Amino acid sequence: MALPQWISIGELASRTGVAPSALRFYEQLGLISSERTPGNQRRFRRAAIRRVSVVRAAQRCGISLDEVASVLAELPSDRAATHEDWQRISEAWSTRLDERIETLTRLRDKLTGCIGCGCLSLDRCWLLNPDDEAAGSGTGPRFVLP
Repeated sequence: MALPQWISIGELASRTGVAPSALRFYEQLGLISSERTPGNQRRFRRAAIRRVSVVRAAQRCGISLDEVASVLAELPSDRAATHEDWQRISEAWSTRLDERIETLTRLRDKLTGCIGCGCLSLDRCWLLNPDDEAAGSGTGPRFVLP
């Protein structure tokens, strides 16, 4: 028996773990799209399940909804995406995720050292930042940023 091509917002919410209000927001942003029934109810293509899942995974990795939208805009809207389509998305985010991993690793390593000493103040830290030398490098967390 073939699966129905169209699903309700409730079924999409159930399958993805995303609240219907968030799905309506995703639709406003153009991340997913729906058709309306004669009774004005939303119906989503079954392929929306995968699109929503990608949105959730991307958000967990710190990818903004704007970035997600720009990549998803390259996917076909009239059919399920192919393996090649998803491969293209993966490659688009690969560099971004590698940079994020590097930054998070640096943050973890430096933050542990700072918290370990207990001072939590780089402008007074005689070990990592004597005489506030980091201030000359610019604003923000200079020991963590590249």
